[in-house]
Amino acid sequence: MGKQLFDLTHQNALITGSTQGIGLAIAKGLGHAGAKLLINGRNERNVHEVVTALQAEGLAAAGYPFDVTDEQQVRKAVADIESSIGAIHILVNNAGIIKRVPTEDLEEPDWNAVIQTNLTAPFLLSKHVGKFMINRKQGKIINICSLMSELGRDTVSAYAAAKGGLKMLTRNLATEWAPYNIQVNGIGPGYIATPINTAYRVPSNPLNRYIVSRTPAGRWGTPEDLVGAAIFLASAASDFVNGQLIYVDGGLVTSFGKPFED
Repeated sequence: MGKQLFDLTHQNALITGSTQGIGLAIAKGLGHAGAKLLINGRNERNVHEVVTALQAEGLAAAGYPFDVTDEQQVRKAVADIESSIGAIHILVNNAGIIKRVPTEDLEEPDWNAVIQTNLTAPFLLSKHVGKFMINRKQGKIINICSLMSELGRDTVSAYAAAKGGLKMLTRNLATEWAPYNIQVNGIGPGYIATPINTAYRVPSNPLNRYIVSRTPAGRWGTPEDLVGAAIFLASAASDFVNGQLIYVDGGLVTSFGKPFED
């Protein structure tokens, strides 16, 4: 019974922004739990390479390159998947960008790009996938939120606004769609070690020292640390869990932190 609760066999999972980093790790985790993976990114070559690599691992995968901020592309891709692959049982809204700029210097186009990718895109995907889920009266939507859904910090005002909005979109969709047996939840990653932050993770870097000190677990997370929460929220184990945000952050969001020594 326990294993069956987390079994994703015969489930199709669309993961946006899944050619690298957190999205790719979650995709692999869902695949190893039995799901067929629908890989998304804007770069067609990258999508093809990732699909080929996943298939070489023995995972079922197909590629769908499209821009998650373009509603016409989203609508077409969702319709294509539903007609050619079958039902999208699991949607993971992972695609995201960040612009680290002091608010007083942040240009409106950069603000708009962050909001479009991190907040509007999950709305568009949820809207178009959700219509099919409503008709089937079943579905799982997982939004990749952030510590910035809860906390602020310098230079990320657009990102924090988007991720805070995504937390509330998660709760609102859960409220609207619960009668259709659709569960909408979020994952809030802490500081996760990925290629884009390699430079910050040098032991002598002040930011690295601050993050390690601020995190009760005493380390950066890894993309693989997020897999368990994703499988739980994608599976029957979470059928009565709705509108929740699970922080996978080594305890950071719950802690005042501790001082570190030079």
